[in-house]
Amino acid sequence: MKHNQNIDPDTNKRRSFLKSLLVFGSGIFIGPSLISCLPAKAKVTGLLDKRYKIAVCDWMILKRQKLSAFALAQEINADGIQLDMGGLGNRDTFDSKLGDPEVRKQFLAESQNRGVEISSIAMSGFYAQSFAERDTVDRMVQDTLDTMAGMGIKIAYLPLGVEGDLVKRPEIRPAVVERLKKAGDKAYQQGAVIAVETALDAKDEVQLLKDIDSKGIQISFNFANAIKNVKDIPTELRTLGKDRIAQIHASDTDGVWIENNIKINMPKIKQTLDEMGWQGWLIIERSRDVNDVRNVKGNFGANVAYLKSVFQSAGSLTKI
Repeated sequence: MKHNQNIDPDTNKRRSFLKSLLVFGSGIFIGPSLISCLPAKAKVTGLLDKRYKIAVCDWMILKRQKLSAFALAQEINADGIQLDMGGLGNRDTFDSKLGDPEVRKQFLAESQNRGVEISSIAMSGFYAQSFAERDTVDRMVQDTLDTMAGMGIKIAYLPLGVEGDLVKRPEIRPAVVERLKKAGDKAYQQGAVIAVETALDAKDEVQLLKDIDSKGIQISFNFANAIKNVKDIPTELRTLGKDRIAQIHASDTDGVWIENNIKINMPKIKQTLDEMGWQGWLIIERSRDVNDVRNVKGNFGANVAYLKSVFQSAGSLTKI
């Protein structure tokens, strides 16, 4: 696809609307005539065993810890949601309803009913709070792991955020390493991983993981961070390697939709991930149209449709 950041907005919306018709009408990007040409295994599986699945953050679609997040995700054709643990502020732990087993059952039932999975549990409170310095981090991590165990979720998302920026605040690195090792070992014991997002480039993240030395800690790779660091996304992905990447936040900061962002060559990124043998969740956090930022369905629907056109189209079935 040829990217054009200055594309006419009306043309842009018409194009994504047509994509949405394909998505909403069929659930996959091919019609019956093309299905008949697919390999037998692909037809038998119904394309349900996707190497790549597309999710949205529940807090970014304005549905933090709300059951209605599943219905909205279904409406925009997302495969899943990244479910947040809730606000943090000055509390000892997250403001989460998911500590209640009955509430967890409701969320799991709605997930099954809507056919929308939970990709991971997010500790988004650490966007603004310090993982290295908060006194009750052990409790926060344990509450998250308990929630994951109660819901059968295997990935926790931990952004180190502005207070945990290891580029601007290198002095907190020893505390971050110590706390992440302890948290990672706990996660590994229950068959889970904590996916950490940092401000470091891929080379330095590899070293960070070596320093932490825990099988329960991997990286949550964010396109926006690579772009901010003026790094080539495919090169950064290869530097990390498939076994260090737990999930990918496949969006940029707000400005234009993903498909119109000239800094993101999505077909090349997919080719890179294919060649690496990586598979997993691609999660949309931002990349909202800055001129229509409150249009949740329009922004996230367009971005979901575009990612599916690249990662879940008939052309991606070659190795099924």
